[in-house]
Amino acid sequence: MEFVNRIEIKGVVGRAEIHAFNGTRVCNFSVVTEYSTRDKDGNPDIDIAWFNVSAWQGPSMPDFYEIQKGAWIKVVGRIRIRKYTTQDNEERSVMDVLARTVELIPREEERLQPQRDW
Repeated sequence: MEFVNRIEIKGVVGRAEIHAFNGTRVCNFSVVTEYSTRDKDGNPDIDIAWFNVSAWQGPSMPDFYEIQKGAWIKVVGRIRIRKYTTQDNEERSVMDVLARTVELIPREEERLQPQRDW
C-alpha cells in the first residue's frame, strides 16, 4: 500500500507575506475556497474554508511578488500539522499546506465557481 498526503486547492489569495530563511525566500499566504451544498431543508449552504500555505522558492513557483491579495491561485502540496504550547500551557495544533507547485490563474479564467454538491 502507498501512503498519500496530497491536497489541491483552487481559490483566492487572502494575505501574502514574503520572508527570507537561510538565504531562500518563502512566501506564506492564505487561500479561501468555497463548497456549496444544501441544508436539510434543501436551501443552498456555502461552506467557506481558509488554508495557510507555505511556498519555498524554486522552479515550480511563480514570482512571489505576483501572489497578492485577490489573485486566483491553484496550489498542489501536502498537509503538515504543527503542534505547539501556548503561554497558558495549552496544547494547540495548526494545519498548514506545504506547496509543491503554485500556479496563478489568469484573469480570463477567473470565472471559477464554488464546487457544488447539487
